[in-house]
Amino acid sequence: MTANFRFVQPNTRVRLGHRKLVRIKRGQDFVEVLAWVSVIIVLATFLIDGGIKSIVDVSSAFGALGRVTALVGTDLLLIHMLLIARIPWIDRLYGLDKSTETHKKLGKPILYLIIAHFVASVVNYAMADGKNLWDETINLVTNVPDMLTATISLALMIIVVVSSIQAARKRLSYEAWWVIHLLSYFSVFLAIPHQISTGSDIAHKVIPTFYWVTLYLFVAGNIFWFRFLEPIVMSLAAGFKVETTVRESSDSTSVYITGKNLKNLNYESGQFFILRVMTAKQWWRAHPFSISAAPNSRFVRFTIGNRGDDTALLQKLKPGTRVILEGPYGVFTESRRTREKVTLICAGIGAPPIRALAESMAARPGDINVIYRLRDKDDASLVDELTALSEQRGFKLTLLEGGRGEANSWMPAHPENIPDHARISLIAPWISESDVFICGPAAWTRTVKRSLKRAGTPDHQIHAEEFAW
Repeated sequence: MTANFRFVQPNTRVRLGHRKLVRIKRGQDFVEVLAWVSVIIVLATFLIDGGIKSIVDVSSAFGALGRVTALVGTDLLLIHMLLIARIPWIDRLYGLDKSTETHKKLGKPILYLIIAHFVASVVNYAMADGKNLWDETINLVTNVPDMLTATISLALMIIVVVSSIQAARKRLSYEAWWVIHLLSYFSVFLAIPHQISTGSDIAHKVIPTFYWVTLYLFVAGNIFWFRFLEPIVMSLAAGFKVETTVRESSDSTSVYITGKNLKNLNYESGQFFILRVMTAKQWWRAHPFSISAAPNSRFVRFTIGNRGDDTALLQKLKPGTRVILEGPYGVFTESRRTREKVTLICAGIGAPPIRALAESMAARPGDINVIYRLRDKDDASLVDELTALSEQRGFKLTLLEGGRGEANSWMPAHPENIPDHARISLIAPWISESDVFICGPAAWTRTVKRSLKRAGTPDHQIHAEEFAW
């Protein structure tokens, strides 16, 4: 396939310099300020409505605590949902892995706030009614309107957060985790009625009601369109289907997707799509895959490694099979490049996005180093294309073949035991002055980053992105 592969013309120019990072940071700061402003607004409504003045005894103090924790917790919960909704305007600023990381960090504090709201409310009502906590809980759930659904909402939220704990996530498949996290949408939906019917900070108040309705509609609209509806509409309109599959190595296959108006996808090398194959066995399971060839008007290509489970079935897709593409996602692109020199480093199935980046990057001969860590060059995915591309464009390609050296090394063994940071400086002498793009297994990527930092490469010049979940 490589001999007949027609590489696209690279970008003719790219904006470099530190000012690019400053503009990105300003965009991030703007979004973060908006998030904090939303929290300040709900705190302000609490104070304006006499939140502090209402505290006259222990019971009312618990009542005020229940109110403020509910307001802040719900506001943060909606932000929490936006972060994981794969919304383009968030993804362009942070990338899916960074927004997912922030989403995870918010999960526990939000749960603690909601639990504090529940406990404080029960204590407040119990003291007012002269009942013990258990009897008051039963009374609230069975007699107060919408409190049963609110309690179910809390239980679902606990299940979602527990499933996100690292120990639990290791035991769950992606599909099981995905199904459990659908419960988060139900938990929010079930909590809304009690906020309107019994929430003293919202019910029958025009401005708070307008604020919360607007916020709920904004979040729901973004999630419904970008997470669910847009991929279906876009894929049906384009008629995406499998054109052909090509074996690249013993454990990887390239899948070529065709459709109408591919240029309208507006994607970049280094980005990924979430691929959903519309067959009876696979339609409900979606997988993230980076593109392995630069954007063009002929096809979208994914090179998929056989890692067991569904990826084995994807190796055998029949031409004409319909697919849905969701995306593109990610900031592992030339848009993050700030330096003239670039080093591209990959291992294993991390080769596809590096291969696409090498094809499209603006560069003169000698500007780009490509480093490919592999087991066996005769059975490595896309190595022939990277070799041909490097010869055509004047890139330096280094194939690091063989068994690992020391346990904390990402390079093959060296007879003189030269440390990785010294070896990378020999392979890419401009490494400290380069942008470095890394793609490979997570642990391996962390090891590469450590050696780059020891070699003098600043953090902001190191780019890596994971398919986070």
